[in-house]
Amino acid sequence: METTTLIILVLAILGLVILGGAVSYIKKRHTRQLPPATRLVLPDAEDDDVVPTPQTIGEDVAETVPDLLDAEVTPSLDVPESVPSRLQRLRARLAQSGTMGKALVSILSRGDLSASDWEELEETLLMADVGLDATMEILDNLRTAVKVTGPQANVRELLRAELLSAVNVDMDRSLNLAGQPATILMVGVNGTGKTTTTGKLARLLIAEDRSVVLGAADTFRAAAADQLATWGERVGVDVVRSDREGADPASVAFEAVKQGADDGVDVVIVDTAGRLQNKAGLMDELGKIKRVMEKTVPTGEVLLVLDATTGQNGLRQAEVFAEAAGITGIVLSKLDGTAKGGIVISVQRALGVPVKFVGLGEGADDFAPFDPENFVDSLLS
Repeated sequence: METTTLIILVLAILGLVILGGAVSYIKKRHTRQLPPATRLVLPDAEDDDVVPTPQTIGEDVAETVPDLLDAEVTPSLDVPESVPSRLQRLRARLAQSGTMGKALVSILSRGDLSASDWEELEETLLMADVGLDATMEILDNLRTAVKVTGPQANVRELLRAELLSAVNVDMDRSLNLAGQPATILMVGVNGTGKTTTTGKLARLLIAEDRSVVLGAADTFRAAAADQLATWGERVGVDVVRSDREGADPASVAFEAVKQGADDGVDVVIVDTAGRLQNKAGLMDELGKIKRVMEKTVPTGEVLLVLDATTGQNGLRQAEVFAEAAGITGIVLSKLDGTAKGGIVISVQRALGVPVKFVGLGEGADDFAPFDPENFVDSLLS
C-alpha cells in the first residue's frame, strides 16, 4: 500500500515537471522579443534621459500616419527663368556660335575691300539665308556709304547700320495681349517644333506672372496633346484636350478659350495641327478655328513657328500659312547658331510681319523675345 502511494506521488511530480516545461516552451515560441531601450544622450541632457521605449515609438507613429496619409501632397513646379536672364544668356550663345559673324569680321578686318572681298561678303550673306534681294540691297548701300565716308570709313560700323536697317528695329515685336483672355493661335508645318514652342511660350508668360491655359487642337496626333500636357504639368498650367483622336480641332479651341474666360486667366494659347495637305484645306481648317475662338474674344495673335534651319524652303511654306491664317508674328525655332541667322531678314521681308521670338537650343527656357540690336551685335562680335 505504501509502495503504491509512493509510485503515484512520484508520477504526479514528474507530470507537473513535464507540464511546466511545455508551458514555458510555448510561451517562448509565441513571445516577440523586443530590443532593450536605447539610451540617447542629447545636448545638455542628463544621463538618465532615455528615449521612449519601442512600444511608445510605435504608438506615436501609429497616431501620426493617418495625418500624413490625409495631408494633401502638392507636387513641386518648375520656376521658369526670367526674361532678362534669358536675353543675356541667349546673346552670349549667339556670339559664341556665330559662323556668319566670324566670316564677316574676318573679311572686314582686311581694311580696303577688294572686288573679291565684296564677292566674299555677298556669298557669306547668301549662305546665311539673308536672301538675294536683301543681300544686294545691303551691299549696294554699304558700297555707297564707304565711298561717302572715304578712306577713314569704319566698314564694320557701316555694315552694322545696314543690318539693323534690314532687320528693321522699328517693327513692333510686343505681344498683343488685349482681351480677357488674350488669345494666341500657333500655326506651322510639322517638324518645326510648334508644340514645343507652345510649351516654351507658356513658360515665358508664367515667368512674367501671367496665368495661362493651353489648348491641344492638334487632334490628329495624340502625341502632340500628351506632349503639351507634359509642358503644362511642369508649370501648373491647365491643358484642354479631346479624349478622341481626330476630334474637331475647332471645338477644342473653343473649349480652351471658354475655360480661360470662365477661370479669368490672362492668356490662352492654342496649338494647331501642322499638316500642309493643300492650301484650300489649310485655309478652311485654320479659318474655322479662328472663327470659333472669336465667338468668345477676338484672336490677338497668330504666330507662325518656322524652323530657322530650313532656309528658303521654309520661307515658301511660311508664305502659304501667312495667306491662310493672317499671321501677326513669327517664332524662329532651332536658331542654334547664327550660320543661318539671315533668315530673320528674309522672312520679315517676304511676309511683312516681325520676328517676335527665337528659340535657341533644346532647354525648356532656351526661348526669348527677339531683340534686333542684340542679334546684329552677336553677328558681328
